[in-house]
Amino acid sequence: MSHSTPPPTPSRTVGVVGAGTMGVGVAHCLAAAGHEVTVVDPVPGALATAPDRLRAGLRMATLLRRAPAGGAERTVARVRFSADLTELRTASFVVECVRESIPVKQELFRSLNAVLPPTTVIATCTSAIPVGLLAEHIDDPGRVLGMHFMNPAYAKDSLEMIRGEHTSEQTLEDAHNLLRSMDKQGIVVGDAPGFVSNRLSHGTYNDAAAVVQAGTADAATVDRLFQECFGHTMGPLRTADLIGLDTVVDTLHVLHELTDDARFVPCALLTDLVAAGRLGRKSGQGFHTYATAKR
Repeated sequence: MSHSTPPPTPSRTVGVVGAGTMGVGVAHCLAAAGHEVTVVDPVPGALATAPDRLRAGLRMATLLRRAPAGGAERTVARVRFSADLTELRTASFVVECVRESIPVKQELFRSLNAVLPPTTVIATCTSAIPVGLLAEHIDDPGRVLGMHFMNPAYAKDSLEMIRGEHTSEQTLEDAHNLLRSMDKQGIVVGDAPGFVSNRLSHGTYNDAAAVVQAGTADAATVDRLFQECFGHTMGPLRTADLIGLDTVVDTLHVLHELTDDARFVPCALLTDLVAAGRLGRKSGQGFHTYATAKR
């Protein structure tokens, strides 16, 4: 896919809920496409570091030739941060990127239902929670869909788009148009726990961690086998580190809760690493050690 500047499209006011890694990454992509973006997060710590993390992502995108040089400050100027959900009242499209927890997301959707205009499209960036479980908290579930961005958002041309049972054709069209403005495309799938990508991938991450836990091979060897024998770019454990091991564990818990499949019970090594604060790239250490942590 080309990474030249996309054709001019009307600027929109877009909201992002959640100032974690994914929320900031999505805001980066939206603002780089010319949209005015409001990022809302009630957690002061997340908001305090978000501008620096946004700039770091823009620098990396430029280094990787995923963005033209010289536009970083214009992109930053299009993003504002707030702790107040009512700041989204003028947004025509909102992307939710909060913690992977069914109660947390459902409570947020009830709040969005009270705050947003009835025409605002709401996309959830959930890793595994069915869209229907969230859309039922919106008066018009037809305006809700899933947009599962991959990490890092700026480096991926495609994403998984989840059509819920009630998602309307207009909502899908609106989402496709927004993605095109970011030079991205959505691959539409049906609604189910974990959809396609995470239903398959997270079982693999868990199995790979269990292999390391059993002493069959170390993490570097597991990843090397996937890279050299299967053609994977990083291997499952480096990928899990990139996602964040805390997010992987949260997603596995959701998948186990919704499917009752024992394959999704996080293995002890995964939970131990998270308990020790070894969350992957963002903490500087996970299955592998990284020179610098992503703040």
